[in-house]
Amino acid sequence: MKIVNYLLDSGPSYGVLKNDRVIDLASRLPYRDFNHFISASGDKHITEIVDSNRGDFKYGSLSLLPIVPNSGKIICVGLNYEDHRLEAGRDTTEHPMIFARFKESQIGHNKPIWRAPKVSTELDYEAELLVVIGKQTPRYTKRQDALSYVFGYSCYNEACHRDWQFHTRQLTPGKNFEATGSSGPWLVTADEIPDPHNLHIEMRLNGQVMQSANTSQMIWPVDVLIEYITSWLPLSPGDTIVSGTPGGVGFKRKPPIFMKPGDIAEVEIEKIGILKNTIEDEPHF
Repeated sequence: MKIVNYLLDSGPSYGVLKNDRVIDLASRLPYRDFNHFISASGDKHITEIVDSNRGDFKYGSLSLLPIVPNSGKIICVGLNYEDHRLEAGRDTTEHPMIFARFKESQIGHNKPIWRAPKVSTELDYEAELLVVIGKQTPRYTKRQDALSYVFGYSCYNEACHRDWQFHTRQLTPGKNFEATGSSGPWLVTADEIPDPHNLHIEMRLNGQVMQSANTSQMIWPVDVLIEYITSWLPLSPGDTIVSGTPGGVGFKRKPPIFMKPGDIAEVEIEKIGILKNTIEDEPHF
């Protein structure tokens, strides 16, 4: 299934994409909160609703929200592709680099990514596979069991203000500017992607390919990441893992390429779709 979150006049809602229309589930199920819906995804009533309805809204008419609007934890992985580690000039590490994002930095498909020119014009792109946890995932989950806890996958553009990322050793400020972390165009449930470790991933800026790789090139695959993360923290339904970006980022190009107002950024991942965002200067400027 392809699942989307969106904003109606009555408030946030979620539904299943069927052809070019969306079947609203929030109005038909007792799970008003999307994270509760994720945890109840085995409910057979969901399949009955999808099979018996043609759709309530045109997908293209909806104001889309982030893939998981209220993710309890947004865990990000740095330097997870060897070509990106090399272009960044970083040493190899025994364990993954982990940092966090916050929900205020998140936006959905077809929404503008904001540049913050009052403090920075170094807005970079990062194409990544987004992993959504579907079940309570206990401490010390083993690698061989890890994928059974995944609800689904989506595309992610982890846009960041590079100069703020390097103010100190901590990445957090540059990775958390408002309206910079985009996900979409929908969430594809894990049953449609049994192997997340063999997907072509591509980033295009104004139609030009900037990043092109395969998730098989991850240094720490999704199952290893879940095993590592649960060594120190349990995961819950709706938690997300932003799994790292390949080489080809803008700030390492010569000359550097940063996103600017009017640009169109696209992240395409095999078996998922194309996430698209325009770039705008934030309205606070």
